Amino acid sequence: KRGFEALDTSAVEAMVDAAIAAEPGAWQKYCSGEEKALGALVGAVMKSSKGKADGKVITALLQAKRS
Repeated sequence: KRGFEALDTSAVEAMVDAAIAAEPGAWQKYCSGEEKALGALVGAVMKSSKGKADGKVITALLQAKRS
């Protein structure tokens, strides 16, 4: 396992919500179709999870919230 333990989806979802609240400009750009803004949001979640959150899960949650 090498010390890597993925966080459960509900924990990641809470971090995604916090990232959206902390980065409203990036969220607005992402919702307007600017895919590059996704990186800032994923980065914010990765930072708050200290790298333990799965980037694919973060992206999927953000895409679900956008639609």
